[in-house]
Amino acid sequence: MPVLDVAQLTALFEQQFPQAIETGAVLEEVGDMWARLRQPIEHRHLRPGDTVSGPTLMGLADRAVYTAVLAQIGDVPLAVTTSLHIDFLRKPTQRDVIARAELLKLGKRLAVGAVTMYSDGSDEPIAHATVTYSIPPR
Repeated sequence: MPVLDVAQLTALFEQQFPQAIETGAVLEEVGDMWARLRQPIEHRHLRPGDTVSGPTLMGLADRAVYTAVLAQIGDVPLAVTTSLHIDFLRKPTQRDVIARAELLKLGKRLAVGAVTMYSDGSDEPIAHATVTYSIPPR
């Protein structure tokens, strides 16, 4: 079960990572080894061709796994990304992007998560990422 809930994680990000709050991504739910975030799409998230930019999707994937990790291990802000691989599957619409991160492994030193992203209202994934985090010794 998560050790931090949505309110606690949101407060943690507001205090320690205000730059992450500026992206506009909203943590909607956390559970046992998973997290769900919503990225409202604004003009600043678009690239030429009126599609959601790759950096927006990569940042959302990274934050989704980081959130899932912190929900499980608590306030360990020095956990850092060591790897991020993303596959862009289809052109996203200009709707909110929903990211669901699931932790595949949560060890003492590494956490590995998979993130599937969807345009709000669609069941077809627009991107899939795997993200690895290094967890510092306690």
